[in-house]
Amino acid sequence: MAINQPLADRMRPKTLDEYIGQKHLVGENAILRKAIESGNIPSFILWGPPGVGKTTLAKIIANQQNRPFSTLSAVHSGVKDVRETIAKAKKQQFFDAPNPILFIDEIHRFNKSQQDSLLSAVEQGIIILIGATTENPSFEVISPLLSRTQVYILKSLEKDDLIELLNRAIKEDKYLKELNIKIKEYESLLRFSGGDARKLYNILELVVNTEKAKSNKKITITNDIVIDILQQNIATYDKNGEQHYDIISAFIKSIRGSDPNAAVYWLARMIEGGEDPKFIARRLLILASEDIGLANPNALLLANNCFDAVNKIGWPESRIILSEATIYLATSPKSNSAYQAINDAQKLVRQTGDLPVPLHIRNAPTKLMKDIGYGKDYKYAHSYEGNFVQDNFMPEAIKQNLIYQPQNNSKETEILKRLQNQWKGKYNY
Repeated sequence: MAINQPLADRMRPKTLDEYIGQKHLVGENAILRKAIESGNIPSFILWGPPGVGKTTLAKIIANQQNRPFSTLSAVHSGVKDVRETIAKAKKQQFFDAPNPILFIDEIHRFNKSQQDSLLSAVEQGIIILIGATTENPSFEVISPLLSRTQVYILKSLEKDDLIELLNRAIKEDKYLKELNIKIKEYESLLRFSGGDARKLYNILELVVNTEKAKSNKKITITNDIVIDILQQNIATYDKNGEQHYDIISAFIKSIRGSDPNAAVYWLARMIEGGEDPKFIARRLLILASEDIGLANPNALLLANNCFDAVNKIGWPESRIILSEATIYLATSPKSNSAYQAINDAQKLVRQTGDLPVPLHIRNAPTKLMKDIGYGKDYKYAHSYEGNFVQDNFMPEAIKQNLIYQPQNNSKETEILKRLQNQWKGKYNY
């Protein structure tokens, strides 16, 4: 084995027992492990952040079931490549031969015609498709293909998972185990990796090689050593584009912080780095509700129009549309009241369980339901002055809980005044 092979490849697990993380999918009695062990593997899509084991899991499945394994990258492959791979799979078909696995990395980058070319082969079982994506498949995968596949969500690796990966590497890797390595502090390694196992291994390897060059003695890894080495070698440890997530974070936080100058700068960094414009537009759409919300409801409309326009116009002109939306959102008043309201409501639901719907606002489609009180004494708001009548719409046990709390901006100040007037005596606005 060549020493220039990356540590992440050297440490890639070969079996499910070696695989770290994703217990909800591959742990004991988990859904995907059962499918793998039974041999009945459906076509599916793995959705999750980078470096959590999507490619590794696909290879483990192929290896464990002794299936032919082909891989295509959506960045570099076209319809012709897909058709050639499917044609090859047809030629390999025998009565008792297992169907080959076709693994497509970054399947969200396939356009409609490329995805269409997969449909027949997936439906006929000529191939088992395993797609990997960091983007929500609902947005990026066509409905006919989604209906023919399962979607499994992979989670970011936990702190304990990452520490186990590090300790396993220094004990089991062919080269690292020959060195006297001690990890004294883990925080910087974990923080700079961002939960990405591949990035974690890149950082570990960089730190070890740098320290090894200084001395043949014991290598002790501390937070300060990691920070110092990474600051000097940022391009080296980020050579595969992991900085992508740092830059989108800076972009979002600049808009949230109402700094249009910084926001457009980070937008330009993403554009120059070749970022998918739809990825940027989708983040703006989320931010319009999460961070601006009811302080300026038009922000959501503009962000949605931006997303539509980016899809219609294409590159490079859509960069202008993204710039306009970015500046508008950055200079808008901010409120996260809608974001906080749904978080608080979900927390309340988890705490109180399935509380009964008050009888007077239940649906009453049958005579029996009406006879036992469903819908009785319901007050139709439009029959009252101002199209409002104070009534109880919450379950009895939490009928006075305040969930939505308007924030201090011109739009929500108006909302607050109206709510205080309408709900005086019930909610403590």
